[in-house]
Amino acid sequence: MARIAIDMDNVMADLTAHMIHLYEQKHGIRVTRESLNGHPDGGGFPIEGETLKFIHEEGFFRGLPVMPDSQEVIQSLMDKHEVFIVSAATEFPLSLKEKIDWLGEHFPYISWRNVVLCGSKTIVEADYMIDDHDKNLRYFKGERLLFTAPHNIYINDYKRVNNWQEVAAYFQLTPALVK
Repeated sequence: MARIAIDMDNVMADLTAHMIHLYEQKHGIRVTRESLNGHPDGGGFPIEGETLKFIHEEGFFRGLPVMPDSQEVIQSLMDKHEVFIVSAATEFPLSLKEKIDWLGEHFPYISWRNVVLCGSKTIVEADYMIDDHDKNLRYFKGERLLFTAPHNIYINDYKRVNNWQEVAAYFQLTPALVK
């Protein structure tokens, strides 16, 4: 049994899709995911810095859409491995309760004991870490899996997983989970 640390934003929760949606609602401009490629997380929108305001608004993290297949794959991972959800949530204090509530709604099978809300992830010890940020993977001592997001599209330093089906295949989960 391996220990797997899984990030939330842009891994379990589609933060990018939420920002695109909120930006379109507020400004009437539809931004494509591809147009954000290579920009820092939250960057690449016509009005720079606008999405950072969204992150600091109450309800932002509570309204994030779930990444396709993440619920099924994570539940299957938990059948074979020790899984911890690890989020650098203290950077955004409003997110703490919202992330707990979001997990309770969308991943009710994950115990509070398996949720780590922290600042720096350098303290995390596990066999695997699935994350979308180089800053979190860089110092991790175990196997590092970079979950594809627009801001990391040009990073080639890690094993990359593009979606939860690829995570399922990587961990050799039951064929029923792999489409």
